[in-house]
Amino acid sequence: MNTIGSGFCRLRGQEGLKVTDSLPAGTLVDGTDITQSELQLAVRNHSMPLEALRYAVTPIGLHYVLTHFDIPAVDANAWSLKVGGRVRHHLELNLEQLKARPSTTIAVTLECAGNGRARLSPRPLSQPWLVEAVGTAEWTGTPLKPLLDEAEPLDGTGDVVFTGLDRGIQGEIEQQYERSLPVAECRRDEILLAYAMNGQPLAPQHGFPVRLIVPGWYGMAHVKWLRGITVLGETFAGFQQATAYHYRLSDDDAGVPVTRILPRALMVPPGIPDFMSRVRFLGVGRHVLTGRAWSGCAPITKVEVSLDEGFSWAEAELEDSVSPYAWRAWSYDWDATRPGEHELCVRATDDAGNVQPTAQNWNREGVQNNSVQRVRVVVVESGHTVQAPADRRNVTSAT
Repeated sequence: MNTIGSGFCRLRGQEGLKVTDSLPAGTLVDGTDITQSELQLAVRNHSMPLEALRYAVTPIGLHYVLTHFDIPAVDANAWSLKVGGRVRHHLELNLEQLKARPSTTIAVTLECAGNGRARLSPRPLSQPWLVEAVGTAEWTGTPLKPLLDEAEPLDGTGDVVFTGLDRGIQGEIEQQYERSLPVAECRRDEILLAYAMNGQPLAPQHGFPVRLIVPGWYGMAHVKWLRGITVLGETFAGFQQATAYHYRLSDDDAGVPVTRILPRALMVPPGIPDFMSRVRFLGVGRHVLTGRAWSGCAPITKVEVSLDEGFSWAEAELEDSVSPYAWRAWSYDWDATRPGEHELCVRATDDAGNVQPTAQNWNREGVQNNSVQRVRVVVVESGHTVQAPADRRNVTSAT
């Protein structure tokens, strides 16, 4: 065994690099206190503020971000994308060549597979998302399928691996971030090699210069900083594919791979917030509750709102989506006549019959937890203290 540094990490022969003074990812944590490791991840990776649900297309700076390792520094002039493996024709394209290919723009909702993890008890140690790890953007790029057709895969089965430029250690294994899709899945017309987001070149944190977009799948499949596409002709056994991102109930459970997004609805919290607790306050009267709902399994067909902690439900109105792969807006009129505390909930149903559960969906990795959102609201009557804004005060000017 070789010791590195001051005893906080070690290299164990062929076993890998391990940090010894920090809890490993996946450790079950009881209680609500955030750990230093979770805080470190939380300040690097940001969620979408719930009030941004007002936008059909999320502004770039408000879209959620998850970066596993470091954001790589990429020279666009030196970058190229290589297509290889079990193909008849190996290809290499620079950025200008990729942009010169036929392009399309699709609005797609992305959600992290771990969205909701921090609400579990006990929670698996990892990125501590509440419910806001989501966003919808208009992605512009060239379809993957024609590029694969030009390369001519030698096998009709097996996986296609997408390799990113980001590199790090997870599970004691040094690795590039890599994910795969079955060959058949790669032939979907809507899968893109994207180089623009909301009409702008990809920002560094969103995968500049090129990333994969796989509509309907959780965010782990949308490989950023793409450098290589490799046709294997067999199943990919990389860490992010074969070990991570599985729905499992125990350590000895092989689990089921995470793929498509389960249905979820979110609400723009009504009223105004208390600074620390984020409990909402609003006056007695009629209020329109609004939000968005989405699913990667099938189109959203129904959104329901509960005003009594989930005991009863009423159907909301749905608007059309901006694309088949983007969320739908919903609204509900609430006549808030009873002062006091309320717990509002919202749930979505898709065309495949999937309905959001009211209870937490606990699992060992904290993935696919799409239980309903709960918003604490206090309805208040007039009479409480209000600080008058300075620009609304009747101040006499000096003469």
